[in-house]
Amino acid sequence: MGNLANTYSDLGEHRKAKELNVTVLEKQKQLLGDNHPDTLLTMGNLANTYSHLGEHRKGEELNVTVLEKQKQLLGDNHPGTLHTMGNLASTYSDLGEHRKAEELNVSVLEKQKQLVGDNHPDILRTMGNLARTYSDLGEHRKAEELKVTVLEKQKQLLGDNHPHTLLTMGNLATIYSDLGEHRKAEELNVTVLERRKQLLGDNHPHTLHTMSNLASIYSHLGEHQKAKELKVTVLEKQEQLLGDNHPHTLLTMGNLARTFSDLGEHQKAKELNVTVLKKRKQLLGDNHPATLYTMGGLARTFSDLGEHQKAEELNVIVLEKQEQLLGDSHPDTLLTMGNLARIYSDLGEHQKAKELNVTLLEKRKQFLGDNHPATLYTMSNLARTFST
Repeated sequence: MGNLANTYSDLGEHRKAKELNVTVLEKQKQLLGDNHPDTLLTMGNLANTYSHLGEHRKGEELNVTVLEKQKQLLGDNHPGTLHTMGNLASTYSDLGEHRKAEELNVSVLEKQKQLVGDNHPDILRTMGNLARTYSDLGEHRKAEELKVTVLEKQKQLLGDNHPHTLLTMGNLATIYSDLGEHRKAEELNVTVLERRKQLLGDNHPHTLHTMSNLASIYSHLGEHQKAKELKVTVLEKQEQLLGDNHPHTLLTMGNLARTFSDLGEHQKAKELNVTVLKKRKQLLGDNHPATLYTMGGLARTFSDLGEHQKAEELNVIVLEKQEQLLGDSHPDTLLTMGNLARIYSDLGEHQKAKELNVTLLEKRKQFLGDNHPATLYTMSNLARTFST
């Protein structure tokens, strides 16, 4: 049953995976006890499933429980304990608690270096996770340094074409995009795409993922027609291979909607966003982060169409839900605050826009620092509010 749950997760059917894992966990607790390794393994799997469903607090609670038990039973330095610490760090990242994620990842990395040496696959995986955390914190140069180190080691140990090497190359390309070095990002992604096509074929999920990343880079470069062509290709393949309702398919539909907006095709963007929103509500529920993200995208489309009142209504709903589910300081919550502030400006409600931007600036300074791009962007928006 546990293996079947993992299969459902791989297929993106996380609700089914959750139901199975809950059933398995109840039986294991009865038969094996709360502290048996198999019970703890299932708890960890269920925690990951909660994360996929956007129920990050539940995922956090389970991972904390597993970690406490493993520390008692296995000790602080056991590979299983360190693996759970890494999972908990990822959960903190999902919750926007990036400093907590950083502390955990640094701790895991130090312990792993003592136990297995600098070049062990577990070390390289943790370095990659820490790089992701640095990116989340806006410390992109630190992220770049770590990723370059990981990539060099993987090339030496695994070869240029190993899946882990190609994954790191793709992640490094994303960091270059974050740094505004989009041509570097493009070159890396083109290389990764060529290799994945050779090794995996044109239709493999990893190949399609790389095509999506390359399309995003074209968007950053203002080459929206290229981005559109790639995204349409990816979407057609995903619909054939994964089905209309798979999370990857819906993600691509949302990305394509954004490209339509970039091209000024706002009606097409609206239609796609409405479709994605309907499917996500059915599959994930009204309160899942992906559902709320799509509502935010639809709100932006309403703004582009000049329907600012509709945009305001949607963003207010999204903001209220995100504050309840994710907290006042989560990156998704702050992004919605910024979008709502912009809508208030469009409606001529400049005092409301100013108040939101002031709050947003305080939070971004607190969590990201004065020099993070998101902080500087908010400062610019606030300055415009003062000038109106």
